[in-house]
Amino acid sequence: MSINTLHITNGDSLTQRMKELNLVTGDFLTWREMFCEGPTVIEIETEQSIKKRKAFLKKYYRIDSSEYEEKFISQLKKTDQLTTYDEIILWFEYDLFCHINMIAAISLLLRKGVHNIPVYLVCSGRIEHEKKLFGLCELSDIQLKKHYQNKVLLNEDDLELASHIWTLYCESKPQKIVGQIKKHSSFEYLSICLRAHLQRFPNMLTGLNVLEHNILEMIDQYQIKNIKQLMGYALEYQGYYGYGDMQMKRVLARLFQFLDQTKDRLLLSERGKLALQHKKNFYNTQILDWHYGGVKKYDYLYNDESHTLLKL
Repeated sequence: MSINTLHITNGDSLTQRMKELNLVTGDFLTWREMFCEGPTVIEIETEQSIKKRKAFLKKYYRIDSSEYEEKFISQLKKTDQLTTYDEIILWFEYDLFCHINMIAAISLLLRKGVHNIPVYLVCSGRIEHEKKLFGLCELSDIQLKKHYQNKVLLNEDDLELASHIWTLYCESKPQKIVGQIKKHSSFEYLSICLRAHLQRFPNMLTGLNVLEHNILEMIDQYQIKNIKQLMGYALEYQGYYGYGDMQMKRVLARLFQFLDQTKDRLLLSERGKLALQHKKNFYNTQILDWHYGGVKKYDYLYNDESHTLLKL
């Protein structure tokens, strides 16, 4: 007897790869969103959410409403027929970008009545005998098949935890996320991603967040020739954020006041040196109407000693 499976994948590249490999059977829902940036609403399928996301993506990433409808909303509609499936398999990676999308997907599945359908997770990350973390599309064919064979069955507590964290992410009190970091679950990388999320808020001493600070540190430590090379470094050594070119370009654009370009090298400006040494706070020069879920980035400060957020 054949099993009817819905695969929810973290992007077109993975969907295409799996089809070419004939790795699995079933239907595909390709998740083409980036809920780690911009305003979010708990019920992502509602008109309120769709309107907010369209406005954000149009303003900051020049993605038209029609493209959003075609590439994401059309995929969401596949969840209207969940009861026709015998199992659901989530294919998401170890980073913050993927995990925010994953918990949004799980929240949607629970609203659509997934309680009696097994939900599995295939998640990439650490590979035995390898130092770096791997995305799903970076795995060899053999490794990808092994990940699929070792998929993790998510229990009710896992699903409820993911949905609860998505609710907290969309609400206006991000401090509550701190209390979820040490919760035990089947999500190997969730705690790390939640810490990474909190560290996206500006540091109380410098006004820069951890990723921005680390980029200044790269410029100080390495012989980086120009912005193009810096982009490569920033993408390669960003840790658990999972940003792509589009997101990283926005990050770098906000750091130009801290950089000087000479003929053959990118250097820190005086401001960059002061920021890196924690000698001056640049919060007032960085303020932007930028949302992470239900809150504005610059409404909170991150305390890296207590690992908590301070409301301004």
